[in-house]
Amino acid sequence: MILAIGSDLCNIERIAASLERWGERFENRVFTEIEKAKGNSRPFTKAGTLAKRFAAKEAFSKAVGTGFKAGVFMKDIGVINARSGAPTLKLTGGAAARLAAITPADHEAVIHLTLTDDHPWAQAFVVIEVRKL
Repeated sequence: MILAIGSDLCNIERIAASLERWGERFENRVFTEIEKAKGNSRPFTKAGTLAKRFAAKEAFSKAVGTGFKAGVFMKDIGVINARSGAPTLKLTGGAAARLAAITPADHEAVIHLTLTDDHPWAQAFVVIEVRKL
């Protein structure tokens, strides 16, 4: 059963401007080590790579209904790749706690994530599915 859906559209040029203006300060405040490494491995498309991850964080925060409040922080939401290569989210701290709070008893939450970009836009969709244990 689908528990929640969230989406976000992020301007890649906005992320590029933040990287130029704030550099590592911006990266360290928003992105996990894995996300920063992914961005750094793509020097020609770093802003687009990070913009997709920024959009994923926003989409998740919308899906769980908090935005970046109630203990849900950007760095608690990390984009990783599943064994198949598909993107998914690794949650920690307040983001993990919020997902646990909205997941019905005797169910597990499964996060589905899709990312895309077409300059100057990056987009993410998050679908949270719950499955009975």
